[in-house]
Amino acid sequence: MKKRLWVILTLVSVALLLSGCTEFDQPISAESKGFWNEFIVWPLVSFIKYFSDLLGTYALGIIVVTIIIRLAILPLTIKQIKSSKKMQEIQPKLKELQAKYSSKDAVTQQKYQQEMMALMQSSGVNPLAGCLPIFVQMPILIGFYHAISRMNATPVYELGTFLSIPLAEPSIILAVVAGLIQFVVLMTGPAIDNPQMKVMMYIMPLMIIGFGIVLPAALSLYWVVGNIISVLQNLVIYKPWNKKTDTATTGGAK
Repeated sequence: MKKRLWVILTLVSVALLLSGCTEFDQPISAESKGFWNEFIVWPLVSFIKYFSDLLGTYALGIIVVTIIIRLAILPLTIKQIKSSKKMQEIQPKLKELQAKYSSKDAVTQQKYQQEMMALMQSSGVNPLAGCLPIFVQMPILIGFYHAISRMNATPVYELGTFLSIPLAEPSIILAVVAGLIQFVVLMTGPAIDNPQMKVMMYIMPLMIIGFGIVLPAALSLYWVVGNIISVLQNLVIYKPWNKKTDTATTGGAK
């Protein structure tokens, strides 16, 4: 069942991506046809345009829309964070199960899978909870890129600047800022305690910087604002300063 769900989610994400790939540099309007245009790109363009008219600049419009998007998916994000936190808490028990069922034969591995799932259920851990926000954000992120690109290709829109940085062109400055804040997101989240995830602390920021230096600065602005919100969420939920205190106390006790 879970494998089938993974396949469905993957196919939906790929379909959404491919549905807009051929039009990323074409003008956008209310008359643009197709599911991708009507339900993803044009609504995002409309929101950005509405708040930019209300606040005076496209930069502020993008910031407000980013905040609204992040608030809309906040329940999913909190669920993801709590699931990751619970997963960290049961790691010692998972390692005990791995040691107990170290044999690779089919019967032993089946018992291991059964006990692992029972442990996760009793601990309130949902393995898919950590992935759901990613699948939700993927079409939004891709749609945001298409919205910015197609607004830039539509004569009636002029994205303008943010702190003198043209939003329609790539910006190394905003890309680096987005990457650095992404690093802070990972430093204040579960990756700091998970050796397997620590590699992401270096890969993810570099990926964002790499994308940021070739994509419109408006998308980097989206990452900057979104990552700032993620840092605040991590500070509230994880309280990383308590971890440092606990580590110091444990070290002192030893």
